[in-house]
Amino acid sequence: MAWQFKRKSPEAKQNEGNQRNLSRPSAEEIYKQVATNAREELKRSSLSLALSGFGGGTFMGLSALGTAMAMALLPAGPSAQILSRLFYPLGFIVVIIGRSQLFTENTLYPVALVLAEKREFWNTMRLWAVVLPANVCGAFAFACLVSLTPALNPRFVAALSQLGLDALANPSPTVFWSGVMGGWIIALAAWLVSGSHSITGSVMVIWMLTFLVGLGNFAHCIATSGEILVAVLTHHAAWQAYPRWFFPAVAGNICGGVGMVTLLEYGQVIYGAETSPMERAEESQGRGKHTSEAA
Repeated sequence: MAWQFKRKSPEAKQNEGNQRNLSRPSAEEIYKQVATNAREELKRSSLSLALSGFGGGTFMGLSALGTAMAMALLPAGPSAQILSRLFYPLGFIVVIIGRSQLFTENTLYPVALVLAEKREFWNTMRLWAVVLPANVCGAFAFACLVSLTPALNPRFVAALSQLGLDALANPSPTVFWSGVMGGWIIALAAWLVSGSHSITGSVMVIWMLTFLVGLGNFAHCIATSGEILVAVLTHHAAWQAYPRWFFPAVAGNICGGVGMVTLLEYGQVIYGAETSPMERAEESQGRGKHTSEAA
């Protein structure tokens, strides 16, 4: 019986390509996407980074605002704590999907690139030096808007202030290790978003992981800054309390993002790269054998 081979239509080829694109990416493929994102960000001017970082800081206020409004409207109790944290991911979703600059995201992208390309070290330091102050300025602008104007219901302002006071109540070692947890989870979210194939998938990843950050009250140097600055501006906390909280939180976020995600994931990629030549050779031989049999 003679076999007849039919040439595939362009639509069929496109469907096959789409299916391949939907396959689970390897760690090496995610790393390449992370490195590509880092190169794009490092090419931006300092002014562009500052404006994007300022926007990112203000947008992160949505996390504090959503949480505070829910807490003010719900009856006090454990269920209110859980339900209010459902709104905590709002700021992260807006910032990450909208591609605004967020300092804790940048503990992943440029650092992963620096591990492979040491020449980008000082450029990464420039990015950090611009984005972190810009994020803080954005958080301060958000705090001024909600606390110094009648834009927000006083109940919501009081809830925001209380969130800030709760954060300030922790000693510096607790803030640092809480920041390690927060930085780890946020950088992990950024890593997984780089391997996502859709906006919907990215939103779900961000929501699930940042919900844990809010539920655990883990320190995030930008999201929590908005809450603390509201407490300061409403005269419930002293100005000196903010830097005492801020610097341990930044140090913890850096350690969590760089140490627990970037280094571990980069090591996974390097280990895979050591074994990939043999695998690629076997795949090449398999393709050659299949081609010769078909001929």
